[in-house]
Amino acid sequence: MNSPILTIDGPSGAGKGTVSRVIANHKRWHYLDSGSIYRSLAIDVLDHSIDIEDTVEIVQLAKIMMLEFSGVEVLTVKLNGSEITARLATEATGSVASQIAAIPEVRAALLQKQRDFRRRPGLVADGRDMGTVVFPDANYKVFLTASEEKRALRRYKQLIEKGFNANLAQITQEIESRDLRDSQRAIAPLAQAEAAFYVDSTDKTVEEVIAEIVSFIS
Repeated sequence: MNSPILTIDGPSGAGKGTVSRVIANHKRWHYLDSGSIYRSLAIDVLDHSIDIEDTVEIVQLAKIMMLEFSGVEVLTVKLNGSEITARLATEATGSVASQIAAIPEVRAALLQKQRDFRRRPGLVADGRDMGTVVFPDANYKVFLTASEEKRALRRYKQLIEKGFNANLAQITQEIESRDLRDSQRAIAPLAQAEAAFYVDSTDKTVEEVIAEIVSFIS
């Protein structure tokens, strides 16, 4: 029997990562931050100075890159033996990740890497297409969103707290562009899975969102 899965999909800044980690820790399930996989590949692309149009080279990197994930509440990520956790949150990384995520061959190369996270006692997976493509048979599906303004402000505060320079107007523009790119890409676009539980976190605290989702899966 397959291990149970909770998928939490939604746009950038909706709070998927925070909510998913808390719920995974609460249930003592494994956790998949699919965005970190794409962001790790983006860092690899940047470090190798590969042109974003060079699909062949990007797919090759996707196939051979070695990733190590550890921790749930505090996620640590290593790429080819080097820790890259701090670099995952930068806007440069996010922008490249969003662009390469639109390449069908890249998504195909990373699909099995994501599915390999499914193991007992269960998995909480957050991303853009967890409930629609990666784990269409998931036991529980959630679509978590918030207004663009709220998501941009959260992202701004997150970057400032981590010591990065950040510009709210620029972040807002980037989120708008990313939303458009993610929702209109031909392969695995950002979309609410059929029968997914819809949660709008705009005017809710993290605790309220978590309680709502825990009630849904109980």
